[in-house]
Formats: sequence, structure tokens, C-alpha cells
Amino acid sequence: MRIRLLQGVSLLSTGLLAGAFGHGAANLVPTFNAVPLDMRLAFHAELMKTNAITMQGAMAVSAPSSLALAAFTRGRPRVLAATAGSLTVASFLTTRFGNVPINGRIKQWAATGPPADHAGILRRWELFNDARTLTAMAAFALLTFLTLRKTTPHPTADTARRTA
Repeated sequence: MRIRLLQGVSLLSTGLLAGAFGHGAANLVPTFNAVPLDMRLAFHAELMKTNAITMQGAMAVSAPSSLALAAFTRGRPRVLAATAGSLTVASFLTTRFGNVPINGRIKQWAATGPPADHAGILRRWELFNDARTLTAMAAFALLTFLTLRKTTPHPTADTARRTA
């Protein structure tokens, strides 16, 4: 029962994380690149206020629940859950040390104007965004596989006697 609950929590939270990052990569980034720079900066800065809460919450649940699932399982399920947990940690680290510092700069630019090298910095933000999106999606895929995999029931003493 505890394993199924951990599996459900880790699958749901990692799915939310992957979905949010995937939506950003597929929809927000192309929109950012299609509008005037001042509009992008203002929207990006405002979006980070709400995204910070949502994304931190999803990361705060997905990594520990996946790693706890690994602690309570054995064999291939342990490897899959631990890998998923590690991938969500990688998403967090990429966000914290890649995207967040640039988000702070974008917030300043929205108020003061971008520097001459803003295009390269925004491209770097997009690379970090792609990396965290891929790691979150890979974690979700692993947990989905783990949840849907066909398991062979362990024979009980009663079924072993009937087949003997």
C-alpha cells in the first residue's frame, strides 16, 4: 500500500512538473520569441512570480517521493525510481543555478532595459529550459513505465502446492 501511494504521488508530481516545463517549452518560449522584447521581458518577469510557487512545489514533491519510492523497492523498480528522482533533482539544479539567476536579470531588464548582449543570455536561458524540460520528461516517462509495467505475482505456498 505504501509503495502504491508513493508511486502515485511521484507519478502525479513529476507529471505536473514535466507538463509545466513542456508547456513552457512548446508554447511560452515560442511566444516569447514572437513578441516585442519589452513585452517578453514584462511578461516573463510577471510569470516568474506565479511559476516560482508552482514549480518549486512540484519539484519539492517529485524528487523526494521518487527517491522514497526507490528506498522502499528492490531490483529494477528501485533503479527506475532512483533514476527518476535523480532526474528531478537535475531539473531542480538546472532551474536553481541556470534559469533562476537569468530570471533575476530579466526582472531587472523589464524595469531598466536589456543590455547589449541580451540575446545570448536569453538563448542560454532557453538552453537551460530545454535541459530541465528533458530531465523532467524523462523522469515522468520512467515513473510511467514503472507504474504500467507488467508484474508477475509471487507464488504463494497455496499456488505452489496446486501446481506441484
